[in-house]
Amino acid sequence: MTKEKSTRRDFIKRSSVLSAGLFTLASVKGDLWQQAPKSQAGKWIIDIHQHTDYADRSNDALLAHQKTMGVTHTVLLPSGHPVSMGSTHYGVSNGLQAKATPNEACYQVAQQHKGHYFFGANEVPDAPGAVKEIEKYLKLGACVIGELKFNIDCDSKEMQAIYKLAQDYDVPVLIHFQYKMYNWGFERLHNMLRKYKKVNFIGHAQTWWANIDKNHSNQNILYPTGKVTPGGMTDMLLTRYDNVYGDLSAGSGLAAMTRDEDFTRSFLKRHQDKLIYGSDCSDSVGTGKACTGWQAIEAIKKLSPDKNAERKMFFDNANRLFKLKL
Repeated sequence: MTKEKSTRRDFIKRSSVLSAGLFTLASVKGDLWQQAPKSQAGKWIIDIHQHTDYADRSNDALLAHQKTMGVTHTVLLPSGHPVSMGSTHYGVSNGLQAKATPNEACYQVAQQHKGHYFFGANEVPDAPGAVKEIEKYLKLGACVIGELKFNIDCDSKEMQAIYKLAQDYDVPVLIHFQYKMYNWGFERLHNMLRKYKKVNFIGHAQTWWANIDKNHSNQNILYPTGKVTPGGMTDMLLTRYDNVYGDLSAGSGLAAMTRDEDFTRSFLKRHQDKLIYGSDCSDSVGTGKACTGWQAIEAIKKLSPDKNAERKMFFDNANRLFKLKL
């Protein structure tokens, strides 16, 4: 055998071994990549409550804000389209009273950032063609209906038409409860929970969170302070009904969590399967006292009974409820 043939054979042999090794390495890396979402999920945070153009914040500022907070996945909740009707306080409440923008804006951002940004569907409930408009975006993949923030009874025929649509498309509805302002009749919500048992209702905002306290008798007080007595309307709804959840976002959610830390530790422990993190903050900072979303993250970390409960509120509950399949 000539030296040349020997060298050539050794080269082929070494190349075959190297190729096999690279193939195996590539396969392992591929397997690890496939496993990455599960291994990283414990560090992920889903924010179920943000808005496009919130208080004139740009989309670039929104993206930077979410990254600074440590949020990895975001659900964008649209407003209805601007109309001058009683349900929008004749225009005062257009844009969710926060300059938030409608379906098409949320859809566009979600399309530009697939896998990390998701979108909801919304419309002024008693506006002409409201159900048709919401259904259009449900067909495009909206994972929630809301934020429903309108001057209307929560059990009105218009709202019930939306609940029926949510039932048909198997998506949750997110409702802003604010006494004598948005979604009147919070004390009657339990009737809707019974009537639409297949619909998951997500409660949000001042009246929802003020009523964790059994002794909250003056509904005009939207941000109560001090010690909390368990057994308020919100506390009981979460206890008694499988199809109701709590959105921890905004100043109202943060105030509820921080007003009585001993109560909150018990509350988070009891309802860890029913509570979901959201930010609903319009700042461009994403950290510190300027950002209620960041403060809520810190409060959940501080007051959760354990890491498992923390993970549920930051990730598992939203992933399941919104069917994000992360």
